Amino acid sequence: MSLTDYVIVLFIALFLAYAIYDEFIMDRRKGPTQLKVLLKRRNKLDSLIFVGLVAILIYQNVNNQGPRITTTLLMALTFLSVYLFWIRLPKLLFKPEGFYYANIFIDYRRIKAMNLSEDGILVIELENRRLLIHVRKLDDLESIYHYMVQQQ
Repeated sequence: MSLTDYVIVLFIALFLAYAIYDEFIMDRRKGPTQLKVLLKRRNKLDSLIFVGLVAILIYQNVNNQGPRITTTLLMALTFLSVYLFWIRLPKLLFKPEGFYYANIFIDYRRIKAMNLSEDGILVIELENRRLLIHVRKLDDLESIYHYMVQQQ
């Protein structure tokens, strides 16, 4: 195996670790999940560019009769990328002491203000940044509201 193959294996391992953390571990951390809200996908163009570039690498490797292991690893990277970018749904997990947004735990005590924009985006003001939460269904905003009122 060449250095390129080791780098591809590293990326596959990182993508796989992220997928396992996102699907299985995050639900169990910081207590039971009390509310789970699906979010809209973002960065579709970025993911399309990434998958397109990996497809070009596969084509070049096959066309130049490169090592089969590299082609196999690139295909595995493509499948993991498609799963992470297009099949897996981003989610917002509410726990007893805080919530997970973009795989980062945010304690309820850090919330300074919450607002709802006209186009259905929930804006959560933290002490030094603003979170823009794009929910998949507008009905989920009501369930978030009821949950947050219940928590206070």
